[in-house]
Amino acid sequence: MPTTLGEFQERIRALFGAKDSRRGIEGTFMWFMEEVGELAAALRSPDRESLALEFADVLAWLATLANIAGVDLDHAVDAKYGQGCPRCRQAPCE
Repeated sequence: MPTTLGEFQERIRALFGAKDSRRGIEGTFMWFMEEVGELAAALRSPDRESLALEFADVLAWLATLANIAGVDLDHAVDAKYGQGCPRCRQAPCE
């Protein structure tokens, strides 16, 4: 099982990359938004197992979008948040 964001992104690419690239960024973005909607509904539900699965789905579709767009999520997250808060550079944010 993947242990880093980069490993997870690579796993998603290995599992679905060919199919995802055929769908394209616009179609994939629509699927991503559908999953975000399902997460919104799950946040209002007491079913914690479904909530966890919806978070996983949203993360997978986000990784798919990043793959299609050529964005390394590990690098992007480190560049934005690696030094603490992007504004104040403190951790925790002040």
